[in-house]
Amino acid sequence: MSRISTRAAELSERLAQSALGVCRYYLPAGRREGRYWMVGDVAGTPGRSLYVRLFETERGAIGNWVDAATGEHGDLVDLIRLNQRHGRLAETIDEAERFLSLPPSVSHVDRTGAAFANPARAGSPTAARRLFAASKPLSGSLAASYLRSRGITRVADLPALRFHPRCYYKPNEVDVPGTPEAFPALISAITDNDGGHTGTHRTWLDPSDEMKARVASPRRAMGNILGNAVRFGTTDKVLIAGEGIETVLSLREVLPTMPMAAATSSAHLAAILFPPTLRRIYVARDRDAAGDAAFGILTDRAQSAGIELLPLLPDLGDFNDDLRQHGSMALGQRVRLLLHEQDRTHVAIG
Repeated sequence: MSRISTRAAELSERLAQSALGVCRYYLPAGRREGRYWMVGDVAGTPGRSLYVRLFETERGAIGNWVDAATGEHGDLVDLIRLNQRHGRLAETIDEAERFLSLPPSVSHVDRTGAAFANPARAGSPTAARRLFAASKPLSGSLAASYLRSRGITRVADLPALRFHPRCYYKPNEVDVPGTPEAFPALISAITDNDGGHTGTHRTWLDPSDEMKARVASPRRAMGNILGNAVRFGTTDKVLIAGEGIETVLSLREVLPTMPMAAATSSAHLAAILFPPTLRRIYVARDRDAAGDAAFGILTDRAQSAGIELLPLLPDLGDFNDDLRQHGSMALGQRVRLLLHEQDRTHVAIG
């Protein structure tokens, strides 16, 4: 990954911490509706086709956006690049630094385009790897208890997941005054198809109970996320890919030996990179507009790559809702009917 791409990833996280301000500045014709900023397109035309997430949830990261009309999607760096019609990423980096009132990062690229080394910064892939390394095993932790409270009991062998007892949280402009700057957190390794650790996802938890921390954005990712995922098992010819970590872990309750990948959001699900050996992918999508958009993009990409794609659609909002409402036996029976016959051996019995 180039230094300029690393800088873009760092700025993406910083911009996400001021997502509402970014929307008001670059998309002033839009309006806030609940957890989203709604506008017509990336140019800022009035309308409701494009929506930007102002809060991070299981279904998407803060700052991620999708244009339901065109299928375009990305983070806030992508939004600024398209909004300002930049031809080079370096232009967008300069623009984002001006918006954030940061000093110009003259070391990221010189006049000839040559990249220079920078020390690891907050939000970089290096910082993401360090956070994961500093975390503790999941077993017996508050994070394991949190997952069990969500109906997820197969937590004994999950090397992609760890626990941090006091993970830094930077409050943003919509957090209440006095929000603490550290919480316990479920820490998840984001990797590429070769197993390289490119990023880390954090789910902050309330230390007094088994719930997410009561903050504006209890989930955030850092590092190089696009195309990569939190992975469970080794992918060969078949894979289940889903949006959120809890969605994928819910399916793992009934398909414990099936390789799975959580892309961390609908926009990133649409952009997930296919392993070279992949021949069939099941898409565990959510029942919402973002899920529709992600599935449409993935369908086109899979068809172009000669990969068979099949939908896994939950009965309720997502598969964790199904697991908690109906139980693992009913979920297993329903999912089994959606699988190819040769993949049904992955379904847990009893």
